[in-house]
Amino acid sequence: MNKFLLRFMQTGAAIPFSAFIWLLAFTGFDQTFWMSSFYGFIGGGVMFLGLGLYLQKRFLEKNRLTMKEYKYIKRNLKEANVKINRIQKSLFSIRHIRSLKQRIELVRLVKNIQKLNSREPRRFFKAEQFYFSHLDSIMELSEKYAFLSSQPAKNRELEYSLNETQDTLKDLTKIVEKDLNYMLEEDLDHLNFEIDVAKHSIKKRNEIPDETRRLK
Repeated sequence: MNKFLLRFMQTGAAIPFSAFIWLLAFTGFDQTFWMSSFYGFIGGGVMFLGLGLYLQKRFLEKNRLTMKEYKYIKRNLKEANVKINRIQKSLFSIRHIRSLKQRIELVRLVKNIQKLNSREPRRFFKAEQFYFSHLDSIMELSEKYAFLSSQPAKNRELEYSLNETQDTLKDLTKIVEKDLNYMLEEDLDHLNFEIDVAKHSIKKRNEIPDETRRLK
């Protein structure tokens, strides 16, 4: 759930409602300015909190989550943000042109998974292996790779380690791509089903004129 959007909606509803309560108390019930302001403040607060609880309930129902599950997911996504920032910082500090494209692709895939889970937290349960295994491996390798590649003097052993790390990051990029595809598996199945239905409908419609001509 987008916190900024939620607060914007709550504030957008609370301010007019607070003004309405103030006006109602001041003109309709002959309350003093300060008492009307007090009632308006209480009314706005009730609207703000009530709308927040309602929207949160709707969000959880839509994603088929309990509050406990949502807090668990939110906590892990917050921790993942820190790791992703460290990965991005490490990978983009490496001065190796040939591996730049692969590093950009890895960061893009990682960010896509994070963005998808932030928008639809229910998907998190299909990405647990990514968050609890693959992401940590990428972070550790990225930071070691960045550290070793920054050393001014490189011997044969160091060059070998750098090449091994680069190859391992390539393999992890493929694994992360599989993680993303696994998360989107149901969407792809649904899309393929819709395509098959659409093709069947088009084929059926194209056959109608021929049958009509045969009847004539």
